[in-house]
Amino acid sequence: MTTPPAAIYVHRFAFPPTAEDENHHVNNVEYVRKLQEAAIAHTRHNGWSPEELHQHGWTWVVRSHHIEYLQPCRANQDIALLTWVANFKKIRSLRKYQFIRLADRAILANAQTDWIFLDAHRNRPIRIPPQVLAAYVIVTDAHAAHYATQICDT
Repeated sequence: MTTPPAAIYVHRFAFPPTAEDENHHVNNVEYVRKLQEAAIAHTRHNGWSPEELHQHGWTWVVRSHHIEYLQPCRANQDIALLTWVANFKKIRSLRKYQFIRLADRAILANAQTDWIFLDAHRNRPIRIPPQVLAAYVIVTDAHAAHYATQICDT
């Protein structure tokens, strides 16, 4: 039986002590690392591992990241990083993220990444194939906000 695509993927983790900077909170570079980790985990969960994409000669690359930090985070705090696909265009996809500290349900940061789909051999953008599009569910901001309140209740 095939697992249905996860519309919103939840990546749970705690930043290690080495992620903290001289201000004693998690460094922004560590957030970017988790954005990529969660996006890859979501894609893998939905049936497209990086290896499978490469077998077809395809890959995703980042065009841009935007992160809005709302509250500081410390190492060893339990975090739920929610990620979802907000839209698809011909060669692009906007993926959104929300970092939630589970202890107090605080939203630590909101982020989004503009991903480009490439022909990995020619290093050129290509139209996102229908079978890749079918692996995702487009999620509205309202749906994501509702889901975020539910995930904190578990």
